[in-house]
Amino acid sequence: MSKDHKPNCTSERLRIEKLGGVIYDGYLNGQLSVARALGDWHMKGPKGSACPLSAEPELQETDLSDEDEFLIMGCDGLWDVMSSQCAVTMARKELMLHNDPERCSRELVREALKRNTCDNLTVIVVCFSAEPPPRIEIPQSHVRRSISSEGLNLLKGVLDC
Repeated sequence: MSKDHKPNCTSERLRIEKLGGVIYDGYLNGQLSVARALGDWHMKGPKGSACPLSAEPELQETDLSDEDEFLIMGCDGLWDVMSSQCAVTMARKELMLHNDPERCSRELVREALKRNTCDNLTVIVVCFSAEPPPRIEIPQSHVRRSISSEGLNLLKGVLDC
């Protein structure tokens, strides 16, 4: 379900250009790294006017299954420094530990701050079940991998250089 609203995304770029906006180096009108925002009023025209920066959300309806555990909503301050998969992995580990979505949201914010995010930062985690996510068992591989002595010496030589 994850989709970034970046100005250089094809559908956003076409919408922006149709409304007279431009993209410089991945930034809307050379200023914003997002194509949709609730704030940034200095970039929007009078109410009802056509503007390349949109506050209109992109809505998506989907049926949840038993496999859907939680939803992370965050602004670009999170997504600029963390991939969607990284955030999901971190949130899942946190929820398995304490099953507290508010605390999980705070941990994601702390991690983004550690990664030196330079933008505003809001994170909301919504759990779809009162139970914590189940542990995922990964079967042990019975394949043994080894390296030949020739390969080991070659690797040592490369690392020494």
